[in-house]
Amino acid sequence: MKEFIGTGVALVTPFRKDFSVDVEALKKIVNYQIDNGVNYLVVLGTTGEPATMKKEEKELVIKTIKETNNGRLPLVLGVGGNNTAEIIEELQTRDFSGFSAILSVSPYYNKPTQEGIYQHFKAIAEVSPLPVILYNVPGRTGSNMLPSTVIRLAKEFKNIIGIKEAAGDIVQAMKLIQAKPENFLIISGDDMVTLPMVLAGGAGVISVIAEGFPKQFSEMVKLGLERKVDEAYQLHYQLADAIDMIFEQGNPGGIKEVFKCLGLSENTVRLPLVNVNEDLAGRLAQFVEKNSILVASY
Repeated sequence: MKEFIGTGVALVTPFRKDFSVDVEALKKIVNYQIDNGVNYLVVLGTTGEPATMKKEEKELVIKTIKETNNGRLPLVLGVGGNNTAEIIEELQTRDFSGFSAILSVSPYYNKPTQEGIYQHFKAIAEVSPLPVILYNVPGRTGSNMLPSTVIRLAKEFKNIIGIKEAAGDIVQAMKLIQAKPENFLIISGDDMVTLPMVLAGGAGVISVIAEGFPKQFSEMVKLGLERKVDEAYQLHYQLADAIDMIFEQGNPGGIKEVFKCLGLSENTVRLPLVNVNEDLAGRLAQFVEKNSILVASY
């Protein structure tokens, strides 16, 4: 699955000040990614705030992204949750035309055992019409999908093609890289450790920071894959402060503030999320202004 090597971005859903979906802003954001070198787009992942969206709004987002992308980049659709039966029903009934894979998060809140996580993804793999990318994010789900469970799934189901690994644990990531079957993709889900993971043998990233600074971050990943370490780390350190800042008060509040500074969309988020405070907004604005000078000379 070479189309998922490199930089994927977890797209936000831009909202107007009245909290409705901003279709025109979404089109601008999609084109901004494509024009600046990212490799694929992830639709309705956590960053897209699907937990607070109605079904018809999700369909509008999917339709808008597909039409704007117009086949230019591979698309991955977020299809996950903590009700296995409901996910299976969606996989059996949804029209997946235009998508190349699904991204499915490990079940949250229920806190299943490792066997429960395995059985959940086994059920998904058996019915999914598209390749499956697992998603491990213990900070959100309340449970860690251990490398032994991931490798078991990778070996038993050929349509489970990779994992977005966001445990924030470089040692766990290295264990996955060490034990994985050939061609199974270990994809970073943590922007700050993306480059070390790539240099250790990872396939790239599904990123939030790359959405705001796609040119630099996607080039960093490309250089890392080419083993051009010094050049890659130069770009990493240019963006390191911004990576910390966009997650400081939660995602996607930080990256939406970046988009506001870039003039691409409003910074509106839906409750229970709230906007970043004035202090962080000011620091992000300063970074965007400073970074625009770097990009102009890049």
